[in-house]
Amino acid sequence: MTPLRRKSDLEHALVLETARVTEAAALAASRFVGMGDKNAVDGAGTEAMRDVLNEMDIQGEVVIGEGEMDEAPMLYIGEMLGSGHYQVDIAVDPVEGTEVTAKGLPNGLAVIALSEKGGLMQAPDCYMEKLVVPPPAAGRVHLDWPVEANIAALAQALSRKPGDLLISILDRERHTDLIARVRQAGARVNLITDGDVIASLAVGVRGTGVHALMGSGGAPEGVITAAAMKCLGAEIQGRLIAENEEQRERFKLMGVEEGRVYKTDELAPGKQIVFSGTGITHGELLSGVRRFGGGARTHTLVMGYATRVVRFIDSIHLEDDGARVTVRV
Repeated sequence: MTPLRRKSDLEHALVLETARVTEAAALAASRFVGMGDKNAVDGAGTEAMRDVLNEMDIQGEVVIGEGEMDEAPMLYIGEMLGSGHYQVDIAVDPVEGTEVTAKGLPNGLAVIALSEKGGLMQAPDCYMEKLVVPPPAAGRVHLDWPVEANIAALAQALSRKPGDLLISILDRERHTDLIARVRQAGARVNLITDGDVIASLAVGVRGTGVHALMGSGGAPEGVITAAAMKCLGAEIQGRLIAENEEQRERFKLMGVEEGRVYKTDELAPGKQIVFSGTGITHGELLSGVRRFGGGARTHTLVMGYATRVVRFIDSIHLEDDGARVTVRV
């Protein structure tokens, strides 16, 4: 492989192409929004994402995907994509929130992260306890601390009172105690049905009114979140949770440790990272796919770590031959 010409060479080459990947997945999945079939949603997003990745100037390996090789047509762990120049690791979730998307509920998202080889931790398919905070609170909280201590530290970092804080938590029975403790500490709770990547993005971007994410969710989503938080200067801390001996053996094979608190730079150690997310259904941060006669409009957040650029891309896609549209804001 030809050496990189500059520290951001990979990002300059791939950032807009990566946005095209999630746009394609979102457009394909949007055909099934509200149809009640989450497998159709996921299948459409996956195939569209695979097709565009195979067109890119990459030699890419999926290190975080939807399953193992025998579970194809998913984008599986170990799948090789593209036939080009840049050797990259790929973390994907073609449709984060398949169920909410199938039901037409908010915050369905197509998401991907790319890095140079070794730039993304290979995360096993297990739960991860997570703490996500915005840039001013990075380095000022810790997953090992009691909930009450983190709420107090977060409030201090943001120059707010605990009652001013809004904490996103997945609405799951396993979080009953966590929810109660957050409320007892004086903070408010934003219960989310699915999608802790988009919920974490809301933490990392100012103006959303969300100040942290707490609780456990998928470990692969934790690594994808780490790529985004690194680009935004925010922080995620994660601790892997093994539910049985089989998972513990999997940890050993992948070289990860149960109980260890992994921070952003350990989950996403890459020096060149590209993250892209495109809304499928409407949310507070990203608009969903808006269809019109002969085409559609998408809203994408794409970022590069080395290039230090965050882009919100509003795109119009003319899908039918001869389609025309009057462009408006």
